[in-house]
Amino acid sequence: MRRAVLGMAALALAGLASAQQSPAPTGATLNSRLTGDLVPTHDPVIAKERGTYYVFGTGLSAKTSPDLVHWTKASPPLTALPDWATKAVPGAKGMWAPDIAFVNGRWRLYYAVSTFGSNRSAIGLATSPTLDPAAPGYGWRDEGLVLMSMVTNDYNAIDPNLAIDADGRQWLSFGSFWSGLKLVELDPATGKPLHPAAQPIAIAHRPAPAGAPAPVEAPFIIRHGGAYWLFASYDYCCKGVNSTYYTVVSRAKQITGPYLGKDGSSMLNGGGTVFLRADLPEKGRFRGPGHPGFLHDTDGKDYVVYHAYDKDKNGAPTLRIAPIRWGADGWPQAED
Repeated sequence: MRRAVLGMAALALAGLASAQQSPAPTGATLNSRLTGDLVPTHDPVIAKERGTYYVFGTGLSAKTSPDLVHWTKASPPLTALPDWATKAVPGAKGMWAPDIAFVNGRWRLYYAVSTFGSNRSAIGLATSPTLDPAAPGYGWRDEGLVLMSMVTNDYNAIDPNLAIDADGRQWLSFGSFWSGLKLVELDPATGKPLHPAAQPIAIAHRPAPAGAPAPVEAPFIIRHGGAYWLFASYDYCCKGVNSTYYTVVSRAKQITGPYLGKDGSSMLNGGGTVFLRADLPEKGRFRGPGHPGFLHDTDGKDYVVYHAYDKDKNGAPTLRIAPIRWGADGWPQAED
């Protein structure tokens, strides 16, 4: 859940959410009860403000729900690329893979600007005091460019995610394909890189034969149980029912890593532990589950939001939400 989403503890910073309880169990899974405007949803993140849940996705689509079950399409927070973005990334048509977080009295909406298959990309930022279009003071302010990558870089500035460490320092993870996932420290006052000239820190990489792609993207970092947890999606999205996307999780003592799977495998060498994966092709209706975001709800429950491709609906990208159970070994499992 790309909160108040800043990791599993972020909503405590917001101070805005009500004490409304999440839906009571009915015997069926949460995913089986989801209804309403679930399609299309791609690269979702989730937040909660004053008892209402908000999901934002690629295209800066927006949906709201009073109970995590019934979802209604809402007005997007932004409807057009700012001028700086069209100049920074020629040919870009929209905004991808947002992240949402409440920091210093304003919601931060990070988003990516790119063209498919290119690493001439940018991450932008807009802020608003509230997510509710009907609330006093609502309105998104363009904060401009956060960071960008060029064809001369070995990384791709998309899929942003804001995290806060135990010392209150702010960080932005990002990345897709190329040399993998990166991390930069942010200036807490601006939400932009604290050291603009510094090289990003590598946190995940998938080795591949020369010239071959190494699909890894969609980083999301949360803090839980005194550790940092990095979630990332492997293999290919965006191919409908033929998507091979799946999500792995890893753990580190420091936000900068190293991130290791349950078996000790390193995310810098394509490791990690499977967290979301579709069933066998002959059984799995929802294919390619990935690009997760996280929510630590006001009742203390944790949720993962993600998209998957519905085999029964021509591979439509569909909103999915599952409660998270932290096992006796300390590792998270999606109750899907």
